[in-house]
Amino acid sequence: LGGTCLNVGCIPSKALLDSSEHFHAAQKDFKEHGIDINAPKVNFEQMVERKRGVVQKTCDGIAFLMKKNKIDVHQGVGSFIDKNNIKVIATDSKEKGKETKIETDKVIIATGSKPTIFPFFPYDKKRFITSTEALELKEVPKKMIIIGGGVIGMELGSVYARLGTEVSVIEFMPSILGSMDSTMGKELERVSKKNLKMKFFLQHKVEEAKQDGDEVVIKAIDKKGKEVEFRADYCLLSVGRSAYTEGLGLENIGIKTDDRGRVDVDDHLETSVKGVYAVGDVVRGAMLAHKAEEEGTMVAEIMAGQKPHINYLLIPGVVYTWPEVASVGYTEEQLKESGRKYKVGSFPFMALGRARASMDTDGLVKVLADEKTDEILGMHIIGARAADMIATGVTAMEFRASAEDIARQSHAHPTYMEAVKEACLAATGNRAMHI
Repeated sequence: LGGTCLNVGCIPSKALLDSSEHFHAAQKDFKEHGIDINAPKVNFEQMVERKRGVVQKTCDGIAFLMKKNKIDVHQGVGSFIDKNNIKVIATDSKEKGKETKIETDKVIIATGSKPTIFPFFPYDKKRFITSTEALELKEVPKKMIIIGGGVIGMELGSVYARLGTEVSVIEFMPSILGSMDSTMGKELERVSKKNLKMKFFLQHKVEEAKQDGDEVVIKAIDKKGKEVEFRADYCLLSVGRSAYTEGLGLENIGIKTDDRGRVDVDDHLETSVKGVYAVGDVVRGAMLAHKAEEEGTMVAEIMAGQKPHINYLLIPGVVYTWPEVASVGYTEEQLKESGRKYKVGSFPFMALGRARASMDTDGLVKVLADEKTDEILGMHIIGARAADMIATGVTAMEFRASAEDIARQSHAHPTYMEAVKEACLAATGNRAMHI
């Protein structure tokens, strides 16, 4: 139980990110902190085993909640017979292959997603891998090529770069983290080069992937039209995810999917078949666990006769690299494209006492506000603890707060959150105090 997030996504990747960050800090920062230790070594087997333990405990927690709330769980492959009858073929060891039919009035499709695979990519789960296999490698690669500089590529690239892997990121777009404010991608690229020696090849189109002995070979065309060849031990493909809707028998009830396998739903997340809903990665929008959680709650409330609403603009996005990247609301590029008049306030962590005390001075807070009303339109953070800090931006925008509202609040000193106050001061007449 737990889906992609818990089993092969958010939770296991965060476990490895945290372990690798501890190792990197021991190597790079301890001496300056006055901590002398012998050269630390990576016990990768133990690192992966700890990750498995974290996943198992969390899965057990989900199973406990199901039991506590008297929810029947059928482990198997489910599909529609018709809109009121579901067939489940058991996959658990005790009753494997057993067929069960479930009669129901309402159905929620929440089958999640799987990594997108290029047609030419020789996906063998050994040398040519996706995020699923990257979480279960038996060794730390000497060299790794990552196709795709999005969230997954940057997180897993960070894990292995910290452990000593020479990481090269090949990205088709002009910058990494293409869905976020461009300032975030540029800053993360700069910091990743500086701290982790990661290499970036932007505006490169991958055209061929093959194996040559123990090496993977990737051929790409750069922005000048020149062919470039890359060689490494492993190649990680991280170019997004596709909805997991194959084999559900959607055709049996007349539900169609788009070219990415996603189910079409209305504003209430109901499909074209009355009483059948879909949430999470199988529908439009960002493929985020917390977005899926909100949608699941919304559908449950609709079924109970309530009238809930989700403001998708206020679903935050986070990249768990170090420094972390977090974003909510409009990007500067979106505001420019829409023609809306706005103002910008930013504040670097370098100027923050708390950041200097912890030696985490990379990054900045960027606030976008309406030019006339001062209403906060977007908040973008790259820095230590950005994932937790972004919640203040969500709250502010939920209540349509102005940058002045945040600037007037007392923020505890010394904290990272002071950078948000300073960025809001900068957005209201360039009044930041500590820069």
